[in-house]
Amino acid sequence: MTAVVQRGYGSPEVLHLEQVAVPSPEAGHVLIRVAAAGLDRGVWHVMAGLPYLVRPMFGMSTPRQPIPGVDVAGTVVGLGPDTDGFAIGDRVFGSAVGSFAEYAVANASSLAAMPEGLSFDEAAAIPVSGLTAIEAVHTHGRVQSGQRVLVTGASGGVGSYAVQLAAAAGAEVTGVASGAKADFVLSLGAVRSIDYTTTNVTDLPDRYDLIVDVNGRLPLGRLIRTLTPTGALVIVGGEDGGRLTGGIQRQFGARLRSAFTRRRLGFFITSEERADLLEVARMVESGALRSTLTTVCPLDEVRQAITDLEAGIVRGKAVLRIAD
Repeated sequence: MTAVVQRGYGSPEVLHLEQVAVPSPEAGHVLIRVAAAGLDRGVWHVMAGLPYLVRPMFGMSTPRQPIPGVDVAGTVVGLGPDTDGFAIGDRVFGSAVGSFAEYAVANASSLAAMPEGLSFDEAAAIPVSGLTAIEAVHTHGRVQSGQRVLVTGASGGVGSYAVQLAAAAGAEVTGVASGAKADFVLSLGAVRSIDYTTTNVTDLPDRYDLIVDVNGRLPLGRLIRTLTPTGALVIVGGEDGGRLTGGIQRQFGARLRSAFTRRRLGFFITSEERADLLEVARMVESGALRSTLTTVCPLDEVRQAITDLEAGIVRGKAVLRIAD
């Protein structure tokens, strides 16, 4: 099969198309003929090997998993022993191992039936970012109707779903994004979009019950002061902490400060619960949530796709189309 293969860390130039063996599903796993695979910041971090703090998990000098990609949408073509819940021919979406390939293996517990009416491209744009957003907004943010919610990085993958989820819960949502993407943020259900290139949202007098901080570039102290006295700050990743830590000190700093305030401050690692994936599918089918796919690229343009993602060109989500 054709797959994107990464033999070391670095720029998009470390990604190559190669012919590799089709994987075999183990017990509890399925083999998927991949139709589309989503791109997200996690793919970039693994490609670059940054921050260095993650390398013990992924491989010190080269990735243990040479085929990148997690988001997947496609058709079940093989079942491992003792695998229940799916049949050959089922259209599925969720998380897989090495989805930037014609075939990928996934744990059955990380998949769900594709929502009705969705294309493979649209479905592949949902899993990782959608699951991260639902945990940020609901599980940890505990959003309530009538609350004021601020989402930074509102035009990106996670942010675009967080805006929708908070708005669907009845919150009044303000998004932070570039002015060029304001229309996109407003289309997701935000009542206001603040241009970070001209305005520092923490300088404004507004206070929020929940802040979902996706881009990780605002100082922690300023974000905390932008909360109501009992508000919550949920940090999703971080991009400004340098090559060593990648900003993780902000996450631990928030957790430490939460011990001395009524505000809830913290972070989380996405758990990819199947119940959350099923809830995302239900919301998509009901119309409460839509795929934020805006960009589709063929597999052989993976380098350019990741370059555009890193440059902030992409609105919402981009996917690689593996098969028609």
